[in-house]
Parts: sequence; structure tokens; C-alpha cells
Amino acid sequence: MKKRTLSLFEQYLTFWVLICMAIGVGIGYFFPIVPNILGQFEFYQVSIPTTILLWIMIYPMMLKIDFRSIKNIRKHPQGLFITWVVNWVIKPLTMYGIAKLFFFIIYNGILNKHLASEYLAGAVLLGAAPCTAMVFVWSKLTKGDSAYTLIQVATNDLIILFAYVPIVSFLLKMGNITIPWQTLFLSIILFIVCPLVLSVITRNFLVKYKGKDYLENNFIPKFDKYTMVGLLLTLIIIFSFQGEKLLAQPLSILLIAIPLIIQTLFVFAITFWAAYIAKLPYSIAAPCGMIGASNFFELAVAVAISLFGLSSGATLATVVGVLVEVPVMLFLVRVANNLQSRFS
Repeated sequence: MKKRTLSLFEQYLTFWVLICMAIGVGIGYFFPIVPNILGQFEFYQVSIPTTILLWIMIYPMMLKIDFRSIKNIRKHPQGLFITWVVNWVIKPLTMYGIAKLFFFIIYNGILNKHLASEYLAGAVLLGAAPCTAMVFVWSKLTKGDSAYTLIQVATNDLIILFAYVPIVSFLLKMGNITIPWQTLFLSIILFIVCPLVLSVITRNFLVKYKGKDYLENNFIPKFDKYTMVGLLLTLIIIFSFQGEKLLAQPLSILLIAIPLIIQTLFVFAITFWAAYIAKLPYSIAAPCGMIGASNFFELAVAVAISLFGLSSGATLATVVGVLVEVPVMLFLVRVANNLQSRFS
């Protein structure tokens, strides 16, 4: 099998990501009027500017999906089972265990119990929310099967609707958890349904009147340069909203980041290994690992704010999850691509 190679831009994407995160933090700290203005363009805690940029990333990826190939999923049902078990059993439990180990035992004497409890809550909110939008970026960078990735993400979104509250309530022993349902439903509609419907219409129209060759070799490649630019601009906006908070608590950020990074690497290793043992092709195994490792941080941040408040430790923990996720996921993309030759 031909090894997946990254383009020159993708090879240094981590560097550009870190630069854009720093720019975003700087804008939020020195020019708070910018996020204040952007914050006015929100609907049920979903940022409209961020949504537009995510569409720029997601729409071209969904254009590549040949929906007739979705029937091939039945050839590799193990990929769906691995995704479900990891995201809804292994990931929440390991997040809870690793976070509790660090916040209550390893950091004992550094954190008081109240702050440790809030950090734990934020970590659990992250761990119980599998990623929706950004997974398509990671799948693209590992040349994943786009149709299979779509089904994995879509089924996870359906499971979120009835499993998220019970899992978080069970782990945190909180019976009064309220979910911002408008945020959840709107995110699914904006990041899955809308670009999917638009891509189906576009694909069918172009295939009918221009041919499949034109679609794949002329139309879709026009979007390639905009996909990563959309990612970088999204990061600038996200971190401009959190600039002051991140700079105000550097030690707390480090303390929270360590267990989150360890848990992300651990879950990726388990998922990728399980996909290898199940003899899944690399195009399915790589997205499996990426979906297992990444989080639906938009949902986690929104729930943390609604439950604990904007200035709480739980909200800070979810924000740190955003901070560490992109660089760590880019590292895992590189790891996955380097292991591609192990898959038949």
C-alpha cells in the first residue's frame, strides 16, 4: 500500500496552528473589542462566524463522498462497533479515572477539593462528548474513508441525544444536569445536516451535467487551499474568546492539560490498536482513532457554562481541552500516517 504523505503545508501545519492560537489569544487579551463584536453574532451559543468557517472545511470533504459507497459499510461493521464502545464506554470512564487520579491524588496539596471537583467535571464533560465537526478535518489528513467517517459521526450524534446526560450524571453523581438542547440540535444541523444536504445536491447536479471526472478533478480540488485556511481562521476566532482567561491562569492550564493529553493519547492507542486487531483497512482505522481521541468541545464548553458559570474551573477545563486538542490531534495524524504501512 502506498504510504500517505503530507503536503508541505500539512507537514508544518502544527506550527501554523500554534501561531494562529497565539494570535487568537493575543487578540482576545489586547483587543477584547474584537471577540466582543464577534460574540454578538451567536445563536443559542453557536458562533455564526465559526460556523461559516467550519462549513468551508466540511463542505468540500462531504463533496468527495460517493453515497453509493455507504452500502459498503456492512463489509466492515467492526469499525462502527469500535467507535461506539470507545466513545460511550471506554472514553468517559478513562477520562474520569485519569482526571480523578491527577486532580485528587497527584495534585493533592496543589489544588483544593472544590477546584479539583470542578476540573474533574469539566474533563468529564469533554470525555463524554465525541467530536462532530473537526473529525472531518482529521479524516481528510489521514485519507480516511469519507463515507464511513460520516456514518461514524452521524451515529455518534444520535447517541449523544440520549446518552450524554445519563453518562455525565452517573460519573459526576449529579442529578440536576441540564443540557442546552438548542445548542446541541443546532450544532448537529449546522455541522452535519446542512453541509451534507448541500453537498448531495451539488454532487448530483455536477455529476449529471458535467460528469464525475469534472467533479473530482476540477471542482473539488478548487476548495483544497481553503480547507486548512478555514481551520486556522477558526482557531484564531475560538482563542480570541478565551485569550484573557488563558493568560490569567497559566499554572492551572498546565495542570489541566497534562491529564487531558495523556487521556487523548491513551484512547487513540486503544482505538487504533483495536481497529488493527479487527483487520480494518487503514482508511477506516485512522478515522476510528481520530473520532475516539477528539472531543465535541463546543458542546462541553456550552454545558460547563450553563452548569457552573463562565468563570468556573469546569469551564476552564473545557477551554483547555480546546487548547490541547488541535496540536495533539495533528501529532496523532502524523503517528497514524506513519503506521499506515502496517495495515493490509
